[in-house]
Amino acid sequence: MRLQRSAARRGLRAFTLIEVLVASMVLAIGLMGVLLLCSTSIRNARALNRMHVDATSVAAELSLTNRLEEGFDSGDFGEFHPGYVWQREITQVMTNGLFRVDFSVWSASDRQATESKMSILLFRPDSPQKGFR
Repeated sequence: MRLQRSAARRGLRAFTLIEVLVASMVLAIGLMGVLLLCSTSIRNARALNRMHVDATSVAAELSLTNRLEEGFDSGDFGEFHPGYVWQREITQVMTNGLFRVDFSVWSASDRQATESKMSILLFRPDSPQKGFR
């Protein structure tokens, strides 16, 4: 009879409440870490999806011209970069045809956050000459 009782007692062994709570906490902390890693990965993937727009495309287009005139110009990128606008200011630096061009690009929805700024010097001796300031 005693042999049957000890065999039955061994078969009824179970986890205590504290062991179950500790195991649940370890599982919860592990799941939180996995979820945090997933959300960070998704955020980084969305950031990579956004296209960075800078002033080099506007500068490249202007560099193809042979003549420059002082002044201010602005526009948008059309379907290439929807939602972004640019502006440029052309200033004659020397009387020999040297011009400084300042470019700015920003999101049309948030004009305060400038995306890109750039300045270049272009030598265009065929351009109309004005007096040196």
